[in-house]
Amino acid sequence: MTASSPEPQRLVLVDDHEMVLHGLGAMLGHFPDEVSIAGQVTTAAEALAVVVEQKPDVVLCDVRIGKESGLDLCRQITTEHPDTKVVLLTVYDDEHYLYQALRVGASGYILKRIDGQELVGHLRRVREGETVVDPALAGRVALSAARLHAGEFWSGAHLGLTQRESEVLELLVAGHSNRAVASKLVVSEDTVKSHVRGLYRKLGVADRSGAIAVALREGLFR
Repeated sequence: MTASSPEPQRLVLVDDHEMVLHGLGAMLGHFPDEVSIAGQVTTAAEALAVVVEQKPDVVLCDVRIGKESGLDLCRQITTEHPDTKVVLLTVYDDEHYLYQALRVGASGYILKRIDGQELVGHLRRVREGETVVDPALAGRVALSAARLHAGEFWSGAHLGLTQRESEVLELLVAGHSNRAVASKLVVSEDTVKSHVRGLYRKLGVADRSGAIAVALREGLFR
């Protein structure tokens, strides 16, 4: 490292699998001029503690950390420690998780199949102020954005909802029961329950009132 080179980025790695942490640590260890490991932890609570103690540049975490949410952890870190950036490193190649990650302040969303050189390159771009998206998802996101701009999407599409889930949510907002929703959409009540579970998961809520609150906050149905 030359006198003019920046200091290596200090990273905290968060994953509920010790083997993943060891593998990441070993992979990133080949790039000492670019990154250094300030901590490796397996829970959200440990991650928050090490962020307070070490004040890292970047936290790398998964969308799921055991039974905990990496998205909730991202929101808390970016809110309480704005100088620390969060990059989601995950196996979930699903746009709705990507959209949620960006909404809670993530600086990147990268799939775990990436190699060390590519990961370090993405981290370099994050340091420069960019928001990075794995190339495997970037094309789909661009297509989604184009369709949304053209008015081809339904309310809630940007949150990952399918058209049918959006229809179900609109009826929930209007105060209909699952049975009434099933009648209006001419499907079984079990099918409606399945759609409801799906939209709860995608909106990150636990119940009907939470889903309605998100719909109203986002102005999905006017």
